[in-house]
Amino acid sequence: MRPTSHYAKQRPAPHPPAPFDQTQKTLNQSPLDNPRILSGPFWGELRVFLAVAKAKSFNRAAEELGMSQPTVSRQVRRLQDVVGSQLVVSSQNNIKLTNKGRELAETLIALDEKLFEISHDLLAESKGAEGLVRVSVTEALAGLFIAPSLPAFSERYPKIQLHVRNPTSLTAFRDNQADIMVGYMPANGGITSRALGCVHLIPQASRSYVERYGMPTRSNLEAHFFLDTEYYAAKTGVWDQWQKAVSRGVIAHWCDNSFAYALLAKSGMGIALLGSYTLADPVAIPLDLDVHIALPLHILAMSDRLQAKPVRLVYDWLSELFSPSSSWFAPDLNLRHLPKDVFEGTLDRIAVFPPLQSAVRSPT
Repeated sequence: MRPTSHYAKQRPAPHPPAPFDQTQKTLNQSPLDNPRILSGPFWGELRVFLAVAKAKSFNRAAEELGMSQPTVSRQVRRLQDVVGSQLVVSSQNNIKLTNKGRELAETLIALDEKLFEISHDLLAESKGAEGLVRVSVTEALAGLFIAPSLPAFSERYPKIQLHVRNPTSLTAFRDNQADIMVGYMPANGGITSRALGCVHLIPQASRSYVERYGMPTRSNLEAHFFLDTEYYAAKTGVWDQWQKAVSRGVIAHWCDNSFAYALLAKSGMGIALLGSYTLADPVAIPLDLDVHIALPLHILAMSDRLQAKPVRLVYDWLSELFSPSSSWFAPDLNLRHLPKDVFEGTLDRIAVFPPLQSAVRSPT
């Protein structure tokens, strides 16, 4: 046997030839090369199904989509044929999702969230931040705190636009399709959550009510009228103090509209449970009825969205605005040291203070 050289010993064995050639297009396709991926009405039917899953009704989904009820029903049936599984079960009043239907709906919601993020992506420039930031927050916090502070923020970051909107859901941040939410529940699972200060709710009456019916006290509630709402009737334990006080008097009116609720109180129609910030209105009188409900604030944002400079700047600004160092949101309520003059400019432009919408929807 002939001896092999040192070089021959060290030389690796040649690789076997690749079975396929990169130039063979039919063997090297990505999903984007598949001409059938957008064929047929499949995507439209998925959109219709998601609307039905969210509305729990063919009729309500049809109204939202601007379609007829038979068309919606037909498209859902056709989708079931395509996937080969029943997705919904109809009853007399509404529909219920099967396990497969719920699984598909959750997948579509996740896709919808991703599309939202892509379509509203933000720009980060070297000399500043630019982009639209959607903030979900209740009417009172937006009107009395964000609006007066926004001019200074905008002067510093003129290329950042805010879209301030009422929350669609006060318990599920993702349902709001917002970059940031100021709410009353922490969250996890890809969501960054930071604890802020507290919103303090206390009973209040207008001066006209007191002039007509006298000052409400802990001992005479049987002779007084209350303004109540279905939201305060939640059996979560949060509203026990209020419910106990209301049970001793007479409910003059029910109102589930936050703006109208505050208007009724301002008009002297009854005792209402309102945020402490409404005391900046000189007609509002705080009442000592052994009722004080403190709701901790939290600011939420999708963790990956915080990588965008505009979102991070707005997140930090709102965190400071509603921090516990503010007299309005301090952990302990001190009615004698509330900075009522902070609302002077706002008071010149509005007549009433809507109550805290999110406060009336207690976490369950």
